Amino acid sequence: MKPIVSIIMGSTSDLPVMEKAAAFLNDMQVPFEMNALSAHRTPEAVEAFAKGAASRGIRVIIAAAGMAAHLPGVIAASTTVPVIGVPIKSTLEGMDALLAIVQMPPGIPVATVGINAAQNAGILAVQMLALSDADLAIRFAAFKESLKRKIEKANEELKTVSYEYKV
Repeated sequence: MKPIVSIIMGSTSDLPVMEKAAAFLNDMQVPFEMNALSAHRTPEAVEAFAKGAASRGIRVIIAAAGMAAHLPGVIAASTTVPVIGVPIKSTLEGMDALLAIVQMPPGIPVATVGINAAQNAGILAVQMLALSDADLAIRFAAFKESLKRKIEKANEELKTVSYEYKV
């Protein structure tokens, strides 16, 4: 099995957040890899990873970073593979990371999800991949249907909640 999604984080301290992306990819049966690479501490390794990603069969990269949050942008600058950035809440409630990831210069886009929203990054990666994978599209559609059923069930349960003035 060869990975088609790469989850990259600046430090293993990001793992508790990034596990949500990994779990979703795993549930959707999408082969993935996980690595810790730092744009500041291992810049040569980041560049080598990014330049070699497409030739290794990687089709989407999910990159997480906190604070200065350069990792997703540095990767996007050196690859043609789509990059999804996950800002990690560390300092300034994660706003510094969010702004660093989302404010990329023209020509170097990074799709960006919410602060600590690694599951959404996994979902977005699957949506991208499902465009050219019919079996994955079916699994993804079933996931979306399960979200709908969950809300419908919650709405039915709310009908049993009673208050004096609830009609």
